[in-house]
Order: sequence, then C-alpha cells, then structure tokens
Amino acid sequence: MAVAGKTQRKVDRDEVFLEYTKSICPVCKRVLDAEVNVRDNRVFLRKRCPEHGRFEALVYSDAELYMAQQRYNKPGTLPLEFQTEVKDGCPLDCGLCPEHKQHACLAIVEVNSGCNLDCPICFADSGHQPDGFSLTYEQVELMLDRFVAAEGEPEVVQFSGGEPTIHPQILDFVALAQAKGIRSVMLNTNGIRIARDRRFARALGRLRPHVYLQFDGFALETHLTLRGKDLRRDKQCALDACAEHGLTVTLVAAVEKGVNEHEVGAIVRFAVAHPAVRSVAFQPVTHSGRHVEFEPLERLTNADVMKLVAAQVPEWFQLADFVPVPCCFPSCRSMSYAFVDGDSVVPFTRLRSTTTSTTSPTALSPIRTSARRSSGCSRRPRRQVPNARCWLARAAASTCPRTSTIWRKRCS
Repeated sequence: MAVAGKTQRKVDRDEVFLEYTKSICPVCKRVLDAEVNVRDNRVFLRKRCPEHGRFEALVYSDAELYMAQQRYNKPGTLPLEFQTEVKDGCPLDCGLCPEHKQHACLAIVEVNSGCNLDCPICFADSGHQPDGFSLTYEQVELMLDRFVAAEGEPEVVQFSGGEPTIHPQILDFVALAQAKGIRSVMLNTNGIRIARDRRFARALGRLRPHVYLQFDGFALETHLTLRGKDLRRDKQCALDACAEHGLTVTLVAAVEKGVNEHEVGAIVRFAVAHPAVRSVAFQPVTHSGRHVEFEPLERLTNADVMKLVAAQVPEWFQLADFVPVPCCFPSCRSMSYAFVDGDSVVPFTRLRSTTTSTTSPTALSPIRTSARRSSGCSRRPRRQVPNARCWLARAAASTCPRTSTIWRKRCS
C-alpha cells in the first residue's frame, strides 16, 4: 500500500513464540499469565503484573539446545495417592494435587530454618525468617509416612534446612527414613559440623546417608562472596571425614556469573580424585531470598554450566555427553554419568545410546573402580574393586537407585 509516496512493508517480530505458561509477580507474588519466547537463540519468559508492570528473564541461554532436549520429554508417573484437591489452580494448590504432572521423584524435608552460617546468597533466606521453625520427630514421621503412601517404594528423600545438621534430632530423622524403607537418604549440608564434630561424623558413618555437600570452589574470593567467610579448610576436613567413615558425597556448587564459573572444571577434577566423592551437582544461583545483584536477562543457566564443563575439562566431557533428567521437564536438569578408572574418565554416552532414559539427581556422576587416598585432615587406604559392575551398582545407589538395580542384575 502506498501512503504519501512511501511503500509500507510488513515485518516479522524479532522473536518466536513457544508457549503460554503461568508465573508469579516477583514483587506481589500474584499469579500471572506468561509467555515463553525465543530471541537471538535464547529463551526468555515474559509476564506483566497489572500493578507492577512488565518483567522478562532469561530461561535458557541456548534455544537450539532447549528445543533439542524436548525429544526427551515423556509422560509423568502418577503417585499412588494425592495430598490436596484442585481448588484455586496451580501453583496455589500446592501439595500434590491431581493436576500435578509428575510424582515426587525426590522428597525434600526441611527440618529447620536456622543455620550456622549467614551466607550472602541463600534462596531460603535461612536464619532471617521471623517465623523460624524446627520440626519435631512426630512431624517428620508424618511427612515420611505421607511420602511412602504416595510412592509405595520411595527412591530418595533429602533432609535439608536451614542447616539440618544443627537439628538435635537429625540422626534420628535419618534412621527413621531408613526404617521406612526409603532406598536412599541424603543429608544436604554445608559440612561444618561434619568437619568439626568427630562424634557426629562417626555417628553418620554408622547410618551411611549420602552427603549432599555445599562446595562452591577453591578461591578465597569465591567463599567470601557466596558464603561470607573462608570455609576451605572446613570443606576439606568434612570430605576427609566422610572418606574415613565410609560416607559417599555429592559436591554441590552454586554457580554465580562473575564469581566462580571459572572454577567448574577444577571442581570436577577434584571430585574425580577424592575417594568419598561420587558425583557433582552444579546449580546456577537462584536469585530468591538473599543473593548478589544480577541482571535477569544475563543470568547463568544450565546450558552455560554444561558448556563450562566441556570447555574447562575438554579431555573428559563434551556438550553431547549431557542429557536431560527425565523425571522433570527436559530443560530443568541435565546429567552425565562417567566411568572412572585411574586417570581415565569415559562418559556413558560414549558407550551406549542416550535415547534410553535413566534418572539422576546430579549433573555429573563420576563412578570409579578404585578409591584414591585423600589429603588433609584424614587418610583412607586405597581400595581395589575387582568387579566393576558390582561397584557401579553400589556407586549409583546414592544418586540413582534404578540405575543401581540395572547394574546389580548385570553383576549377578
């Protein structure tokens, strides 16, 4: 159409619409409609609150990878029973309502809100709540009973906080979960009590929960920025205490842009070398509760972490070695199992097709055929494992019971 001698042409938008979803206003927490769009090969979520205006945040930094991962999506598994009715709609009917798309792959029981640290980053804002709590034995037992009723044979429960190790009954809670028949019991901790309390470390060794250990890196500045104090010796002592008492460990790194993303490769190498460590979980910082200043459109996402691992440990990992964890939406978490023998690290993706799904709560799971000696506060003798399949079964048990069962069958 010609107007005043000029020709007007229709133009395309600068983004591709993917889907509608639900979100909340970050200010007033009102439930809002939201849309997911692709722009410049990145995935964004956009929403508008009638009171507080428009918000946009980066969801995934690689749209091609985001779309490729969708082929791993699968139907969710229904629990044996639900906890709540559908009344106000998601996310207000929290519990497990009949509209929930997946059963509880992992139950997290927050036993308290108190903590023995005051970290500058803490999505739970631990230690600062005016209505702090500490669960009783009866409350924890009720939660575990509901979990068992919903799952039948629950795979994993994780005790968290706050800092769960400062709860006076945490050992009783671990024993209780094991007595309920839950196959893997995890303890989410900063490791300070394990490092400093020998009696507590020995008691944990008798119960053998899997330790989910906060471990953000090695640089002093990393610790001061993320945790507010130098915890490097505590981390080493906690790990060596775990090795001494036969506790297996997942190193859990909160990764913040401009702070510790350069330490991802060093954490992986350290994990492979330490006899207690079975896996590493990298978690891009959740900017909720307490956190450093950040730009929502430039935050770190899972895609960035996978690329950091591939770039910093290129002799062991490639981007293609990571596949989505199928117990959640494909872009929520990705994992790579690796077979470790001495200095050799071989991701399972090099040995088998990744079109068959397995589940894992970790990003990297180095599974070794022998344990090295550790350095620092304690030492553990080298141990040779003659049957690699049996070792794979035991090593996978702490992070993926179903995979463990597969290896046990192969072993027998």
